[in-house]
Amino acid sequence: MRAMLVALVLAMLAQPAGADPVALRFGQIPSTVKGTTSVYLHIAEQKGFFARENIKLQRIAIPGGTDKMVAALDQGSVDITQTATPYLIQAALRGSEAIGIASETANPIYSLIVKPEITSFADLKGRVLGLSLPVDTISISMRKLLALKGLAADDYKVKELVGTPVRFDCLKRGECDGVPLGQPEDLIALTQGYRRLGLSTEAVSAFQFQLLAVKRSWAAANKDVVVGFIRAIASAFRLMRDPASRDEVVAMMVAVTGSSDDIARQTLSLYFEPDRGVMPKQAEISMAGLAQVIDFMGEGGVIPKPLPGPDRFVDLQYLRAAGVE
Repeated sequence: MRAMLVALVLAMLAQPAGADPVALRFGQIPSTVKGTTSVYLHIAEQKGFFARENIKLQRIAIPGGTDKMVAALDQGSVDITQTATPYLIQAALRGSEAIGIASETANPIYSLIVKPEITSFADLKGRVLGLSLPVDTISISMRKLLALKGLAADDYKVKELVGTPVRFDCLKRGECDGVPLGQPEDLIALTQGYRRLGLSTEAVSAFQFQLLAVKRSWAAANKDVVVGFIRAIASAFRLMRDPASRDEVVAMMVAVTGSSDDIARQTLSLYFEPDRGVMPKQAEISMAGLAQVIDFMGEGGVIPKPLPGPDRFVDLQYLRAAGVE
């Protein structure tokens, strides 16, 4: 009995009991803070997945949005950040140390939402469309959709607007005739009388829209933290996909986005019934989807040829160490 007690005491002393959680500075795109794409972070916090990994997430909204995220990482303002893949690719080609280590949104569904009086793609000729920046994957996929439906680039005018909420505001003010919207804004727009002409996935079936990025040297020096972070978000993505957790996930979506229960359920049905590859299964990166982004960027003259391979922009060792394939 005494030997057992001694062993128990030694085991307790060997544990870093009461160790303070590691503060992880997470760069967040302002337009996503109340968006569906932030739900997985809310789940990881509320379900204790970050706490399980001894991580305390500190969310930092980066002024300026998507195109500023990697710069904040390079400057040391954040430890890990969301970024749209084209910006990571461009930054890396310019010498940034940023590297993708996990997936956030994989192949997003953006609805082309238009004014009620517009009933066809032909009606968009000469009209104003609110798109994102030319390099952004949202703009790329929308231009692909418009071309698929018979509209050339000079058939419509473009107003550059970053962020779904900003584009929705332009539509509501009447300054834009059509805009790409993500969820839940597109579903909300439909309830307000606007029309959906098409979906981005009609033109682009495989994409790696957003990655979570770190500085390569920082990740190497903080591997346990990076792996723990990935384990936490992998648990959140798995829970989001679990039909048995649907009611719980819906409640969290309502809390984050402010949408109705019905809109939240419609969003999850759109994503998973059938599975359209919008969210990763457990934070994995689609290398085929990343290669597609690179091809589109090359096609648009955004990056020079010969085009780099997708493995230049990611480091999969952290996913593997977290048990994600």
